[in-house]
Amino acid sequence: MPVEPAEDRSLSPYTGFTRAHWEAVADSLLAAVAPHATEDQALYHLPGGHTGSARRLSDGLEGYARTLLLAGFRRDEKVLERYARGLAAGTAGVWPRVEDRGQPLVEAASVALALRLTRPLLWDRLDDGVKQRAAAWLGDALTAEPWSCNWELFPVTVGGFLEEIGWEPDASRAAVDRGLERIEQWYRGDGWYTDGHGRKFDYYNGWAMHLYPVLHAWLADDARLLDLYGGRLEAHLGDYARLFGGDGAPLRQGRSLTYRFAATAPLWLGALTGRSPLAPGETRRLASGALRHFLDRGAVDGDGLLTLGWHGPDEAYVQHYSGPASPYWASKAFVALLLPPEHEVWTAAEEPGPAERADAVTPVGPPNWLLQSTRSDGLVRLHNHGSEDVRYDPFYTRLAYSTATAPSPSYDNSVIVGGDASRTGIVPLGVGEGWAASRHTVTEGVSVVSLVAARGAVEVRAHLVSGAAPGTPVRITGWAAGDGVRAELLPAHGLSEAGEGVTGDDASLFVALARLTADPDPDSLTDLVSVQAAASEGAPPGTYDVTVTWTGGGTARFRLGADGIVPLAGDDVTGIP
Repeated sequence: MPVEPAEDRSLSPYTGFTRAHWEAVADSLLAAVAPHATEDQALYHLPGGHTGSARRLSDGLEGYARTLLLAGFRRDEKVLERYARGLAAGTAGVWPRVEDRGQPLVEAASVALALRLTRPLLWDRLDDGVKQRAAAWLGDALTAEPWSCNWELFPVTVGGFLEEIGWEPDASRAAVDRGLERIEQWYRGDGWYTDGHGRKFDYYNGWAMHLYPVLHAWLADDARLLDLYGGRLEAHLGDYARLFGGDGAPLRQGRSLTYRFAATAPLWLGALTGRSPLAPGETRRLASGALRHFLDRGAVDGDGLLTLGWHGPDEAYVQHYSGPASPYWASKAFVALLLPPEHEVWTAAEEPGPAERADAVTPVGPPNWLLQSTRSDGLVRLHNHGSEDVRYDPFYTRLAYSTATAPSPSYDNSVIVGGDASRTGIVPLGVGEGWAASRHTVTEGVSVVSLVAARGAVEVRAHLVSGAAPGTPVRITGWAAGDGVRAELLPAHGLSEAGEGVTGDDASLFVALARLTADPDPDSLTDLVSVQAAASEGAPPGTYDVTVTWTGGGTARFRLGADGIVPLAGDDVTGIP
């Protein structure tokens, strides 16, 4: 996608991007979808062979709503005129009704948010008849039952707009209060939500669970709500900023990754509301880095359209609900344009992000993650010891993810017991400075307690397999190497050079050294760390002590048993208190 403004390497030494680039990208995306609108402008039928589970009519509404959201952030009066025509036609019988757990409920939230953002430019200029029809169409969202996840926030978003314009204010307020109350059950502290019941931690935290409540509070000028939700956002961003690599890439973990640079929305939102721990120049560097990462790698096709995929089109990133217009939830990134040109987030010089400043191994408590980043190559790795989707989704169930790799169909970052790579029922066992641990189920009666200890780019992975019949083959896998990165896996206990072993009469321990790096000539793994593992004295059979000694200084000691991990004394990292 051509970007017309010249780079500014003085103001933006890392990306060259300025506010003018964000405006130009928004304009280009809006121009590219225009030819795909129906004559009445009510539906946008984008090309592509994949149809969402809600089918073609709903896909066309999705194309309208998600690009309207982009137009709402852009606030271009000329562009908004065509969406005003589409609103008039769509609410005159073209659009499907908003019903329980239906895709139109999702799109109603985008329509309502865009109308609220642009009220003087769009809503206030509509004929009364169009207003009545549009409010009535949106009004069904107030009582439509959402799926029990981030969908709870769609009636909140619609209710906030309808209450503002005075349409059934009691029902609108009730929908807002009901949705906000429901998401409280999923707040896990320190700025983290799960996306519904269970332990589904991913980018939906930022571009949904935080975005909608904070924007609602900001637009309503509700100081109490903004203090609550803005405070949570601020806490979240301290961790969130660490999820971007030095090349701008977000982590490839979780579902709906085809929304791509929507991942930058909470960064901008923190700056917009004044609830961010990040310096203005760091916010812009992270966000512009992510935008540029995707633009430079083919996320937009030759016709200027966002494709279903990550860089270019890629079926691995398509969910069952994905339609041709689904990627346009990337529009959420352009909340950036609510920040005026004179705001310091646009005028400050870019500053490096966390992955560029220093090596770091950072525990994240609520999701039970360990984030590992290295300054020399800008890679970020996420060790997942607490996030799981109810579906067996490879973007949730692997032991680790990174900014440079995607899950492999051949089961990277897994423990394969008797040919079964399943990882369900993940139970977090704790996370601390330099380590994280969990237990998961492979199949009925067979479980694995897993531990990772990390420093720099080096990882020590220990897996205690319990419940498998003696002689069951076990295979440990590490990273799947990608372009420009190299993966290593070396046996340290119980494994052959191929990462294979067999279970004994009791629980069996398997330990490996692992590394993912883009450094061209790294030191040998065995020169950086040594591991000792042995059966624990005086403990039940199948209990092991693992001692990790870092060449640079420091020792970490852990005791692993079938039920979890017991702390042992050490001068660096211990087990779980």
